[in-house]
Amino acid sequence: MAMHIDICNGDADGLCSVVQWRLHEPRATRLITGLKRDIELLARVQAAQGDALLVCDISMQRNRQPLMRLLEAGVSVRYFDHHKVDQIPVHPLLDAHIDVASDTCTSLLVDRYLNGEFRAWAAVGAFGDNLTAVAESLAVTLGLSFEDRRRLQSLGESINYNAYGDSEQDVHISPAHLYDILVRYRDPLNFLKQEVIGQELEALRQDDMQRAQALPPYLQDARVSVYLLPDAPWARRVSGSLSNYFASAQPLRAHAVLKARAAGDFEVSVRAPLHAPGGAAEFCRRFGGDGRAAAAGIDHLPADQLERFIAAISANRWGDVPTEPDAR
Repeated sequence: MAMHIDICNGDADGLCSVVQWRLHEPRATRLITGLKRDIELLARVQAAQGDALLVCDISMQRNRQPLMRLLEAGVSVRYFDHHKVDQIPVHPLLDAHIDVASDTCTSLLVDRYLNGEFRAWAAVGAFGDNLTAVAESLAVTLGLSFEDRRRLQSLGESINYNAYGDSEQDVHISPAHLYDILVRYRDPLNFLKQEVIGQELEALRQDDMQRAQALPPYLQDARVSVYLLPDAPWARRVSGSLSNYFASAQPLRAHAVLKARAAGDFEVSVRAPLHAPGGAAEFCRRFGGDGRAAAAGIDHLPADQLERFIAAISANRWGDVPTEPDAR
């Protein structure tokens, strides 16, 4: 019997993408997911000829080698994603839906494919991915009240918050377990009425955000803000939410949130200015990172590169696509 496997990032965009698809096409599946930085998930997949994969919100560029292995083994793959890829493979078993526009995310691509069948979940995913204006427009088309739109926004941001940490010990609930609860509900507002986990995540997020917002910026000028977070569980959880918060609150600035790690290096989240959301991925690639035009990151920034990073982000031509000078 053919096996069906769903693979996604454990943030709001990834989980809400698969929720939409499995509400549309219910079936017994195995889910492979992880925390926000768990990107190379296809390497974990063991599948054989005739099996079918649904892949959502993980970089095809970072997963190309295992993707080709699976396709050549006779596994069919439906792939939704919004991250940059140099070349999409051409293969009869690959059904790829890739759009790297700065105003889209994977939840919106699935929503487009399904003709808005579960649009409220798409809005939750887009809110979580900090596409607030796009998500708000989607929610308005559903005729939702202002209060219900804020509930969906809070849910998306809380699901996204829950994906950040160095391990599942850092987060309140594993993304896989959270998905099992989310997918029971065709309407996310009913999920919020019936399940306490939504309120728990929001309360924890607000508590962590209050701690983080009390920290002074390491650097702030007219172009950028840079924040350094300590190596602590609350800081590991809040790093993504804090980046999105600053991006929305200060749309003319680029933002970097650097989280100290026990190994002595930093994990970095970068947001381009919301008024001109471009260049974040190109900038982060100069330091071994990657991402999207508006939001990107660096998994490992050595401590001895900190000052060079700060000088570079302050000098970067935010609002344009930057060049990539030698990063030595």
